[in-house]
Amino acid sequence: MAKAVVSRIYTVPLRDAWKASRKRRAERAINLLKRFAIRHMKSDKVKISEEVNELIWERSIQKPPRRIKVLMEKDEDGVVVISLPKEEGTE
Repeated sequence: MAKAVVSRIYTVPLRDAWKASRKRRAERAINLLKRFAIRHMKSDKVKISEEVNELIWERSIQKPPRRIKVLMEKDEDGVVVISLPKEEGTE
Protein backbone atom coordinates (compact mmCIF):
# COMPACT_ATOMS: atom_id res chain seq x y z
CA MET A 1 0.00 0.00 0.00
CA ALA A 2 1.31 3.42 -0.90
CA LYS A 3 2.21 5.86 1.85
CA ALA A 4 0.10 9.01 2.31
CA VAL A 5 1.95 12.11 1.10
CA VAL A 6 -0.70 14.74 1.84
CA SER A 7 -3.44 14.40 4.47
CA ARG A 8 -6.05 17.10 5.12
CA ILE A 9 -9.40 17.42 6.89
CA TYR A 10 -12.06 19.39 5.03
CA THR A 11 -15.66 20.38 5.67
CA VAL A 12 -17.23 19.96 2.25
CA PRO A 13 -20.38 21.98 1.50
CA LEU A 14 -22.98 19.84 -0.26
CA ARG A 15 -25.80 22.40 -0.32
CA ASP A 16 -25.71 22.58 -4.14
CA ALA A 17 -27.01 18.99 -4.19
CA TRP A 18 -30.35 20.42 -3.10
CA LYS A 19 -30.62 22.28 -6.43
CA ALA A 20 -31.17 18.93 -8.14
CA SER A 21 -34.51 17.17 -8.24
CA ARG A 22 -35.41 15.15 -5.15
CA LYS A 23 -34.58 11.83 -6.79
CA ARG A 24 -31.02 12.85 -7.72
CA ARG A 25 -29.73 14.69 -4.64
CA ALA A 26 -27.52 11.96 -3.15
CA GLU A 27 -25.96 11.23 -6.55
CA ARG A 28 -25.22 14.92 -6.99
CA ALA A 29 -23.73 15.10 -3.48
CA ILE A 30 -21.29 12.30 -4.41
CA ASN A 31 -20.30 14.16 -7.58
CA LEU A 32 -19.84 17.41 -5.62
CA LEU A 33 -17.56 15.58 -3.17
CA LYS A 34 -15.47 14.19 -6.03
CA ARG A 35 -15.18 17.60 -7.72
CA PHE A 36 -14.16 19.19 -4.41
CA ALA A 37 -11.41 16.57 -3.98
CA ILE A 38 -10.15 17.06 -7.53
CA ARG A 39 -10.00 20.84 -7.09
CA HIS A 40 -8.37 20.91 -3.65
CA MET A 41 -6.07 17.87 -3.80
CA LYS A 42 -4.94 18.39 -7.44
CA SER A 43 -5.58 14.84 -8.62
CA ASP A 44 -8.06 13.23 -11.02
CA LYS A 45 -8.03 9.85 -9.25
CA VAL A 46 -10.53 9.89 -6.38
CA LYS A 47 -11.82 6.99 -4.26
CA ILE A 48 -14.62 7.38 -1.72
CA SER A 49 -14.70 5.00 1.26
CA GLU A 50 -17.79 2.98 2.08
CA GLU A 51 -18.32 4.90 5.34
CA VAL A 52 -18.56 8.25 3.54
CA ASN A 53 -20.86 6.78 0.89
CA GLU A 54 -23.15 5.30 3.56
CA LEU A 55 -23.21 8.60 5.46
CA ILE A 56 -24.37 10.48 2.35
CA TRP A 57 -27.01 7.84 1.48
CA GLU A 58 -28.08 7.30 5.12
CA ARG A 59 -31.22 9.45 4.90
CA SER A 60 -32.14 8.21 1.42
CA ILE A 61 -31.65 9.75 -2.00
CA GLN A 62 -33.83 12.77 -1.19
CA LYS A 63 -32.09 14.11 1.94
CA PRO A 64 -28.28 14.07 1.79
CA PRO A 65 -26.42 16.10 4.42
CA ARG A 66 -25.85 19.82 3.79
CA ARG A 67 -22.16 19.52 4.67
CA ILE A 68 -19.80 16.70 5.60
CA LYS A 69 -16.43 16.60 7.38
CA VAL A 70 -13.95 14.27 5.66
CA LEU A 71 -10.29 13.27 5.69
CA MET A 72 -8.60 13.38 2.28
CA GLU A 73 -5.31 11.52 1.85
CA LYS A 74 -3.25 11.66 -1.33
CA ASP A 75 -0.68 8.90 -1.81
CA GLU A 76 2.50 8.74 -3.87
CA ASP A 77 0.60 7.52 -6.94
CA GLY A 78 -1.71 10.56 -6.87
CA VAL A 79 -4.79 8.65 -5.72
CA VAL A 80 -6.98 10.58 -3.27
CA VAL A 81 -8.85 8.48 -0.71
CA ILE A 82 -11.78 10.17 1.03
CA SER A 83 -12.69 8.78 4.45
CA LEU A 84 -14.22 9.91 7.72
CA PRO A 85 -11.82 11.54 10.22
CA LYS A 86 -11.08 9.69 13.43
CA GLU A 87 -12.97 10.95 16.50
CA GLU A 88 -10.49 12.43 18.98
CA GLY A 89 -12.54 11.96 22.16
CA THR A 90 -13.41 8.26 21.70
CA GLU A 91 -9.96 6.70 22.08
